[in-house]
Amino acid sequence: MIIMDELYGVWFLIGAALVFFMQCGFAMVETGFTRAKNAGNIIMKNLMDFCIGTVVFVLLGFGLLLGEDTFFGLIGKPDWRIFTDYANFDWSNFVFNLVFCATAATIVSGAMAERTRFISYCVYSGVISAVVYPIEAHWIWGGGWLSQWGFHDFAGSCAIHMVGGISALIGAAILGPRIGKFDTDKNGKVTKVHAIPGHSLTLGALGCFILWFGWYGFNGAAATSLGQLGSIFVATTIAPAIATMTCMVFTWLKYGKPDVSMCLNASLAGLVAITAGCDVTDALGAIIIGGVAGLLVVFGVWLLDHKLHIDDPVGAVAVHMMNGIWGTIAVGLFATDKAPAFARGYGDGVNFGANQIMGKGLFYGGGF
Repeated sequence: MIIMDELYGVWFLIGAALVFFMQCGFAMVETGFTRAKNAGNIIMKNLMDFCIGTVVFVLLGFGLLLGEDTFFGLIGKPDWRIFTDYANFDWSNFVFNLVFCATAATIVSGAMAERTRFISYCVYSGVISAVVYPIEAHWIWGGGWLSQWGFHDFAGSCAIHMVGGISALIGAAILGPRIGKFDTDKNGKVTKVHAIPGHSLTLGALGCFILWFGWYGFNGAAATSLGQLGSIFVATTIAPAIATMTCMVFTWLKYGKPDVSMCLNASLAGLVAITAGCDVTDALGAIIIGGVAGLLVVFGVWLLDHKLHIDDPVGAVAVHMMNGIWGTIAVGLFATDKAPAFARGYGDGVNFGANQIMGKGLFYGGGF
């Protein structure tokens, strides 16, 4: 038993390393989907997301996330045990939560690409890593009010991707569009939307594959049994594959040929959508979740371009916000007691006094 605990402890840190490597994937996707002249700016923003995030997470964020619960589950109590009690500090948990925090921060970079001052982005990066992410993640994973009500988000569809996507939407809306994205009439009404292609689909595809690879650590690092880990890997494989196939067929029928960049984003959308329920979802649930994600990402890009007139160069809002919301909802629809994680004691109903207690999904016999 001690050996198994040690093995899963090692896997936990390997998973954290895989999540850190996802920063490379985000940098490649964002660089490939934007123009070459902005490559240096984007790479520096992704680098600073992690470096600035590390500093502020050490000083404040980690305590707000996993500190003693205060103010009715709204916030953790800041502490500095990493400085005052290093010998007994939970080093592995710190590293794992740090790389998750950096992921939430870097989602915004692509949506604000090509029109953001570097110093302004550095300020944003510090704020989300020090305050925004730690507080809302405390609600879910730190014993806060959502966890007390049985909210289930295993690996972050809500805590990371939805929050990062909402931040991306706000940032892109405040900044306004890039020059040349929209044609307007004399009254300011948008008359035409122009695509501004990125300079390298090769980089975009490389980034997508790196992210998919890293996602096995993102979703699977917290697994506590081989059966649970295997089930999570299955769900993490099926959902993005189905999402990509669905998107390919839809864009092929609509435009006469598959849209490569949209299919790459569909892979990421499927990964985002399965993240919350990857531990409690079976193969059929993963197929449905992925299929919806593949359509939702196309709808999201169209909605932002043609209805909301918000310029999102890489599709971050459609991928992360919309599919983060969908993945969060999907847990309540497709959670099943046939998934190995249900053996951890989720039971048949909600116990409002315990963390992460949930029942079966609505389509699997659950509900009121």
